[in-house]
Amino acid sequence: MLNRPEIGAFRAQLVVPEQRQLYDYWLEKAAGRKMPSRADIKPTQIPRILPSISLVDIEPELGLSRIRLAGTRLREIYDREITGMCIQDLDWGDKRDYWLASYRRTVDDGLPTQGIIRGPRNHKEHLVQYWLKLPLCAENSDQIKILLCYDYFMPASERLEDQRLAAGA
Repeated sequence: MLNRPEIGAFRAQLVVPEQRQLYDYWLEKAAGRKMPSRADIKPTQIPRILPSISLVDIEPELGLSRIRLAGTRLREIYDREITGMCIQDLDWGDKRDYWLASYRRTVDDGLPTQGIIRGPRNHKEHLVQYWLKLPLCAENSDQIKILLCYDYFMPASERLEDQRLAAGA
């Protein structure tokens, strides 16, 4: 389990309230373990954020990892249904290495990761994406089998950091 300062430091980096909600839920379901399992996660307990949630089944060849479930907001961003697709087949354009590295870091470290990127995929340069990846282990194992992901998108002209700075937060 992460020690308390690491939990607080990571949580402080989460800009979007729903990221903090999902992270807190993930910590609660971990119940003192390094991470929860997929069986610990109950979608009915997080209904408000489901449109921006995805589950990714992790494979040894990371690019072949498959999106088990993608919320409706992701369908809007990718202009098609991405459930069932391999992550290597998503149209990330020049952001491909960034995205593969973010998945790799989460899987290799076995820790939550987060980030912010402008233009998350081809033809979406007008958006800023706030992302969160949370590892889930196999039952009775510390081996990562699934990533629980949350993706929040907003027009670049409305970046949340700019709003927080203007408000003196």
